[in-house]
Amino acid sequence: MGSSISTFEAFLGLIEVKHTESFTDQHFNEHPYRYNLLGLSIKAHRKAGTLNLLKKAVFISAFGMTVILVSIFAAGCSSNIQAKDGLPFIDVRRNYPEKVINLTDIAEVTYLHLNTDRDEYLYRGWIRNVTKNTIVVYDDSSGSILFFSRDGNPKSRFNHYGQGPYEYNNNRLLHLRILYDEEKDDVYVCGLNTMLIYSSTGEFKRKYTLPENVEAYSTIDFDDESFFVNLTPRISDWSLAYWDGVSDLEASSSYTRFYQISKTDGTLLDSLDMLSNVMQLYFKDDNGYTSTLGNYNRIIKSSNGLFLCNPDTDTIFLYAKDKSLTPIFHKKPPIQETNPKVVIDNWCEVGDFRFFRTISFQRDPVRKTIFTEESFFLDIKTREIFRQKIVLPDYKDKEFTICPFRIQRCNVTNGVCFELDLIELKQAYRENRLSGKLKEMVATLNENKDNNVFILAHFKK
Repeated sequence: MGSSISTFEAFLGLIEVKHTESFTDQHFNEHPYRYNLLGLSIKAHRKAGTLNLLKKAVFISAFGMTVILVSIFAAGCSSNIQAKDGLPFIDVRRNYPEKVINLTDIAEVTYLHLNTDRDEYLYRGWIRNVTKNTIVVYDDSSGSILFFSRDGNPKSRFNHYGQGPYEYNNNRLLHLRILYDEEKDDVYVCGLNTMLIYSSTGEFKRKYTLPENVEAYSTIDFDDESFFVNLTPRISDWSLAYWDGVSDLEASSSYTRFYQISKTDGTLLDSLDMLSNVMQLYFKDDNGYTSTLGNYNRIIKSSNGLFLCNPDTDTIFLYAKDKSLTPIFHKKPPIQETNPKVVIDNWCEVGDFRFFRTISFQRDPVRKTIFTEESFFLDIKTREIFRQKIVLPDYKDKEFTICPFRIQRCNVTNGVCFELDLIELKQAYRENRLSGKLKEMVATLNENKDNNVFILAHFKK
């Protein structure tokens, strides 16, 4: 490994400083190394080849504390197995080997069909929440919220789509976030700046405005009493002067603000700011059309707290239940040095594996998508990284990927949900590519009138 690992390790202690031992904002502003956290001059950094590391300084203000973090990305080993004494990383310049994982080896798999005996329970949409006894679905075509039992039978439904004070509406760019507390029968419908709470039969309970215009589509169910959400505004007056005249940086900086809010009334309980130099996260194609990065997963729930990640910092942090913040994974080279730009999209934990994806700012000619995505996983025991190839014994020639977006979208506790298109399933059935319980289910369904089939996969411990 490169010698810069030891430099990085020296700064890990700063990350683990508890909230009672902190710098103040004033101390940061007056600190002699505010432009130079490693104690070197800009020229010395340029000569040493570490200027781009300096550019990745992150200023974090959390719950009344200030911590200074420098994300030092060490020179990596050429082997697929990384040294155990350094921070694990992915090098996006490398071609990692592919490894096949059988979904049934890492998860308990259940096939689910949401019954359609009643027309009002037909839908065009996606599962939004899975609880112990209930499946919650949002119908994009009508605005209805539908409730099914875990065996797929209809339970209740309501529709309060509209522009009234006690109604929700779906911003097509962001989509509604729906969370369900089954014990209290509280249905949380998270829109722009607003939280509406209903019962599962549609009775209006209460409403509150989220603090400081936070956008709630990223809402995470943090604990029994609170949510975590984030807001990412621009800082218009942040300039290159901060970097002591270095002129080869891209134009501006921003911060991500994370909020912990009360489920009951939206009271702000705590907040955390992450500030960093930002690359412009967009690209123009050959026709001059501009595409921006959406569906980025800044918050993912962990068994030990939350995984937090900003696309421009190249680093995933663990925000633990004791409110400490620790870097646990990073991407190299820095985003400033990649062309096209490549970001890491947080990760999710599955036993000894950590599943994640990278997003490249170029169109995918094969999938015909705006951005090019690659899916990986890290084996935390061996510290090896592989490209994902997830298969299912009951569905021959079908491949799946596990990523934060999929985890976030359906909100299955310690699990993931996959939707299987019924038309494709019926074709696979006719081609004899299905087996087991999936084949038995598909044999009974009508592709012209039935809902799609879902896979609920609950990860093994």
